[in-house]
Amino acid sequence: MTLQRSTRFLALGFLGSGAVHLARPAVYEPMMPAWVPAHREVILGSGVAEIVLGLGLLAPPTRRLAGWGSVALLLGVFPANLKMAADAMGTDNTALKVGTVARLPGQWPMVKAALAATRGD
Repeated sequence: MTLQRSTRFLALGFLGSGAVHLARPAVYEPMMPAWVPAHREVILGSGVAEIVLGLGLLAPPTRRLAGWGSVALLLGVFPANLKMAADAMGTDNTALKVGTVARLPGQWPMVKAALAATRGD
């Protein structure tokens, strides 16, 4: 099975983002909605999940399962992404506003890539 470019980019994106979650969790703390408990632990846990899924997407035997896990992760965090963007609108932090809103439409191509991976692509 040949690894599709979209799956490769999704895997590399997860690996990079996961590494940042683990190395610099403070980057994500301002985006965390107040209703999410244990911010640091959630950030670290999501970093581990992204790394595991990224590696799974790269390996043919685990690609389909990692694809479904990626779909679940992306859909699971989308409501939190919406909440983060809404919360950011109430701040004076322009970079936070731009970053949280800009990431919303970027979720769809990632979900499409994850779905492609469920087919082993």
